[in-house]
Amino acid sequence: MSGPEDAADIVYLPRWRPGGHRVGAHRGRDAGGLGTFRDQVGFLRLPDARRIDLRASLRDPFEGVVVRRFETRSPVETYALVDLSASMRFRGRADRFGLATSFCAALSRSATRIGDGFGLMACDGSLRDELTLPATRHHAAAQAAATRLGTAPCEGRGAEGLLEAARRLAGRPKLIFLVSDFRWPQDLIERVLSALALHDVTPVLLADSAEDEGLPAWGLVELDDLEGAGRRLVFLRPSLRRRWIIREAERVERLRRICAPFARPPFRLADRFDAEALSRHLMTT
Repeated sequence: MSGPEDAADIVYLPRWRPGGHRVGAHRGRDAGGLGTFRDQVGFLRLPDARRIDLRASLRDPFEGVVVRRFETRSPVETYALVDLSASMRFRGRADRFGLATSFCAALSRSATRIGDGFGLMACDGSLRDELTLPATRHHAAAQAAATRLGTAPCEGRGAEGLLEAARRLAGRPKLIFLVSDFRWPQDLIERVLSALALHDVTPVLLADSAEDEGLPAWGLVELDDLEGAGRRLVFLRPSLRRRWIIREAERVERLRRICAPFARPPFRLADRFDAEALSRHLMTT
């Protein structure tokens, strides 16, 4: 499931400032006596004698007592929502579901290492409770859940269970990674993203260059619908290959447009897991 290529941590920055009393790695919305220097306020606003700024107090023309106020550092909860529909079994230049499990292993390691919680939900037509992990900061439990995911069969004919996952995640904002090839009806994509709109959502689009670049210009190709529509023998020619590639590009662009009101732009994860590329995407979007 993991290898040298996914040894790097995933670096992420939530779009909101978390609250709470636990100490974490992210800039919080609260102010207090510990953390990064924020500003100075009067003693009556923050009656903490340990944080009195003597120089600022002596310079105060109104002879008030000034206290240094600091920005708290808080943890966030991260969740991986993983599609288990049958199309996730696709193997071309890479194992699509293997990419998903490598991503979850890296996220669980990266989150728990800095004190964030990691949670996992896997869905096909329903939410798979046996694979569900509520957010935990316990490294071993998070890694065990990611490992257990790798043994799950991808046999579903849909991903409607993600709607139930979204309902269970209602409440305070979370950092959510929606991991799928997104070969769903457009209506379902819109419903899932709309249900998750209060969170900071990053769609992780699993792809494979064998699906477009690997197609021959000429020749017979046997296509297998992994979700039950059977096999079909297709004679490929340059014009059909071009239409295939154009339609795939249009599908990705359509996903990008659907995501715009609800989530960050999708990150395309193709062929191999690249934590550094994902980190750059998360820090710039």
